[in-house]
Amino acid sequence: MAIFGNLFKRFSKQVETSDDQKDDVLKTHYYKGTFNQIFQAVEDMLRSDADCRITTVSKEHGEIAVEVNKPIPCFLIVTVVSVRPMETAVDFTISSENFSLTGLYPILRNRIISFYERLNRLHTLIKVGKNS
Repeated sequence: MAIFGNLFKRFSKQVETSDDQKDDVLKTHYYKGTFNQIFQAVEDMLRSDADCRITTVSKEHGEIAVEVNKPIPCFLIVTVVSVRPMETAVDFTISSENFSLTGLYPILRNRIISFYERLNRLHTLIKVGKNS
């Protein structure tokens, strides 16, 4: 049964990070910094990425909407939430309307991982997942 689950997951057109993810690299990342510091770092990171075009910034909701061009056209929502003073969580939801014979999930998953890796270089990672 797990084989079919993995096969269906491979063809999923959306990947979302959360504390409840089974895949550790897709768990919510918590960074040392205020909401404003982390939100600005995420926004700057996305603005400097030639493959990204920010469509909406809603600081009051802690969300940034982005059109991503490569490796496939997709849509990204970044959510930034202050958990406590100097601890801020960052989650990503990425989706695509495209189809791939090999499945989109690995491509979308790798794109999220690359965003987290870039953010890890900009700010101190406190933990991955709520119970880490």
